[in-house]
Amino acid sequence: MKHSRQEKIEALGRVIDTLDILRVQCPWDRKQTNDSLRPNTIEEVYELSDALVRNDDVNIKKELGDVLLHVLFYSRIGEEKEAFDVCDVADALNDKLIFRHPHIFGDVNVNDAHDVEQNWEQIKLKEKGGNKTVLGGVPASLPSVIKAYRIQEKAANVGFDWENRRDVWQKVREELDEFAAEAEKGDHSKMEAEMGDILFALINVCRLYGIHPDTALDLTNNKFINRFNHIERSATQSGRSLSDMSLGEMDRLWNEAKKSEQ
Repeated sequence: MKHSRQEKIEALGRVIDTLDILRVQCPWDRKQTNDSLRPNTIEEVYELSDALVRNDDVNIKKELGDVLLHVLFYSRIGEEKEAFDVCDVADALNDKLIFRHPHIFGDVNVNDAHDVEQNWEQIKLKEKGGNKTVLGGVPASLPSVIKAYRIQEKAANVGFDWENRRDVWQKVREELDEFAAEAEKGDHSKMEAEMGDILFALINVCRLYGIHPDTALDLTNNKFINRFNHIERSATQSGRSLSDMSLGEMDRLWNEAKKSEQ
């Protein structure tokens, strides 16, 4: 399915027209503000993320529409405040894309995607109204795993990185030893700090080996859910509850579910 540029413009125009009508005539749409929409926006982005993980094209299309609605809604609110409108949003995005791709729209030479990423961080520091520090653009409210990954990625893009990715394993072992030492002492606050260091080091391992930790952990979460659901279904089918089963029985069913995945 391929649409012409004109068809794409007209489709976006219809959505904008519909939203304009709803903003005036629908009681719910009329009362929405940036603050009231924000939680819904976060939820919609997570729903899009779920569809992307499943590679579910039908729901990716649906959830992209929901996210687009929020972009247009915030733009409409900005227009009502006489701060900006959807044209300003699009123009600002276009200007940023051109500015951040001097290897396409300028005379900068790059060899690969890594060069582009390194240039990206330097360019953002030069942008008017942009980040004042390399890590300044990392949102404080990002989930911790994604936040750690982005911090490491940004630092690496300006050269602060391991020369050999195999060296990171020594750091992991070092952090594990430090946690074990604090665990022996029983100091909970220090154990918590050392566990954070372990997780940060493991996220570095993921990055260096081209694995996104959030995706990897989500795969394991889903795997655990599927295996545990098998245990629960088996218990129900035998007329028992999970609390009636021994750990050995649950472990046997766990391994049964594990084998079925292979």
